[in-house]
Amino acid sequence: MSARATIAVLTTLLASACAMHHARDGRPLALDTHVDIPFAYMAEPRFDAGGDTPLKVDLGKMERGGLDAAFLVVFVEQGPLDAQGYAHAVAQAERKYAAIDRLLQRYPGRIRLARTPQDIRANRAHGRLSAAIGVENAYSLGHDLARLDAAWARGARYLGLVHVGNNDLCSSSLPDAERHETNERGITDFGRAVVARANALGMMVDVSHASDACVRDVLAISAAPIIASHSSARALVDHARNLPDDLLRAIAARGGVIQAVAYREFVKRDPAREAAEKALQKAVAVQAGDAEYDSEKHDYLPAYVEGMRRIDAQFPLATLDMYLDHVQHIARVAGIDHVGIASDFDGGGGVDGWLDASQTRNVTEGLRRRGYDEDAIGMIWSGNLLRVWQAAIDAGAKHQEAGR
Repeated sequence: MSARATIAVLTTLLASACAMHHARDGRPLALDTHVDIPFAYMAEPRFDAGGDTPLKVDLGKMERGGLDAAFLVVFVEQGPLDAQGYAHAVAQAERKYAAIDRLLQRYPGRIRLARTPQDIRANRAHGRLSAAIGVENAYSLGHDLARLDAAWARGARYLGLVHVGNNDLCSSSLPDAERHETNERGITDFGRAVVARANALGMMVDVSHASDACVRDVLAISAAPIIASHSSARALVDHARNLPDDLLRAIAARGGVIQAVAYREFVKRDPAREAAEKALQKAVAVQAGDAEYDSEKHDYLPAYVEGMRRIDAQFPLATLDMYLDHVQHIARVAGIDHVGIASDFDGGGGVDGWLDASQTRNVTEGLRRRGYDEDAIGMIWSGNLLRVWQAAIDAGAKHQEAGR
């Protein structure tokens, strides 16, 4: 290797190391593990993330707020566990993969796909944003293990096993009472096969939305550390979607990470607000001529937006400090190495002080006010998640080596 080539390699390595948790200006590398996208993402001008949009996360908001990377989520709502339901779920997932592809193709100078932690750091070092891909609800696999490999090929790097309502992998933290479901079933044989295949690929397994029984089963069988991509602390807000202290400790003991989520109901219980929101959703749906509320269709209608402004005035949102209470609790219980950040923006997330990606720096300042030093803030914002991501990749490589 020539002297010039050697210097170039050393320069690249140094830049990557400096960008690991902090930018050259000292700002931490900020990574949000859960950002939803609508089905019309990048297909309609109003949802072109390169422009000024009603979305809580678009490229301009990320750039202004200092949000370097986001896992864009391929979410599919739970439906029937039959051939027709599976086919519909697979088709819906494809729409979201295609939407992310359009984003990356349209704005390659501003945002690139990240398939590895190294990609996140390299994009940051070159002044670009990163889009990583997460799957929420493995129902979109259509009960076909081969589709997990297809998701990996499309760039998916974490797999959320379940959503609201039990599926063919495991029981949900919020089972469907009308279908007489319970949250006690845990993981299924298909779920075990999916976890094993995710481990072999190097894909992170995500237990947010899973029942406590399912989380315990996954901890027992996963060959790699796991994540909870968007879950807060049940000790502070007694909601089934939050994790109890014993599971916080158990995830940490296996090397995993819990990404505290800034979702209003998981940060602050307010039954009166929840009732008002449900009433608004029903009224807007009726006004639009629909039998039931559909967030994809109704959340951006003027009547809904104005109604939410009235609700916010009457029933104040959870605050950034309330959210940071959850971050701090998880850090105390699980350890500073096992907590991260998630917004659930464009999926119901947002607290007063962090209402969209443009306010991302407020989270950093809030952590500083609580006494966290710059190294700890870097770990919370990205370092912990990137470590677990790399551990999943390493476990996959070990599995592949053993199979040769």
